[in-house]
Amino acid sequence: MHSDSTRTIAVLGAGSWGTALGIMLVRNGYAARLWDVDAARLARMEHERENALFLPGIKFPPNVSTCDDLVALVKSTSNILIAVPSHAFRATVAAMAPHLARAAVVAWATKGLEPGTGRLLSDVTREIFGQAAALAVISGPSFAREVALGLPTAFTVASEKTSTAEAVAAWLRGERTRVYVNSDVAGVQLGGAIKNVIAIAAGISDGLGFGANARAALITRGLAELTRLGVAMGGKKETFMGLTGAGDLILTCTDNLSRNRRLGLGLGQGRKFGDVMSEIGQEVEGVATARELHQLASRLKVEMPITEQVYCVLFENLPPQAAVEALLKREPRAEDG
Repeated sequence: MHSDSTRTIAVLGAGSWGTALGIMLVRNGYAARLWDVDAARLARMEHERENALFLPGIKFPPNVSTCDDLVALVKSTSNILIAVPSHAFRATVAAMAPHLARAAVVAWATKGLEPGTGRLLSDVTREIFGQAAALAVISGPSFAREVALGLPTAFTVASEKTSTAEAVAAWLRGERTRVYVNSDVAGVQLGGAIKNVIAIAAGISDGLGFGANARAALITRGLAELTRLGVAMGGKKETFMGLTGAGDLILTCTDNLSRNRRLGLGLGQGRKFGDVMSEIGQEVEGVATARELHQLASRLKVEMPITEQVYCVLFENLPPQAAVEALLKREPRAEDG
């Protein structure tokens, strides 16, 4: 395997997603070095040669290694892939920025908005790295476990610079991974963020026992409001019909590997929020995103009724049954409105 810095990729964030991406990168001929803020867990992963907490039973290939020194790791390679939760994104980027090589390529696979500001993560990176940096976002319908197992997956890589998008796409392309490039950085990020909130709604509906018809309606109308806000924030309508919009939305709303869907299922079944979150045991990005979308929709005057009801369930203690009834009681309107 390759050991030089151009064939080594630093993966920041060793949860299920970062670990899965690291395993996939090695499968594609790179060396992956995993960093995480939890040094003790990194040490266990290195010793056990697997992420037993988040991806049990999937052993690391030889060229996956760990590193608990962020500065040393960033200095040692010109390829950075960030997979930390959205709440840790700014702090991670700020910590690495002074040590980044001038020619470095930085990509992130974090799906969410910046908590507290609702800003796109691309805006955060531009603020910290400057306009000259080579930046890209990775998104698409992809569960970590399936990526780690090498099951067929498709991604989209978006960047303002085609050369950067192609460079990052090359990291991901393999025998079972198809990768598309896109210039719509805003749209690709928004699709990946907003779909998590709709997935909570779909889980609530299923938890209440409302069936497949209701789920299909929620997905379809969820896509409509995802697109409305996405376009209002600078995304292209056609992006939301692709992998990072409709594709990711369908996946996250319909399969129980989705943590957001599982949270909704638990709430719909009458369980307490804290109990469901403890059982999931990992980040559920749709929770923080629901708060940010609630504020963004209000500020931009974009109608997002499903997102609004999810917000009320999560933050205003609205019973799930009442949230669904509120949606059903809305005034009739044309489908294309």
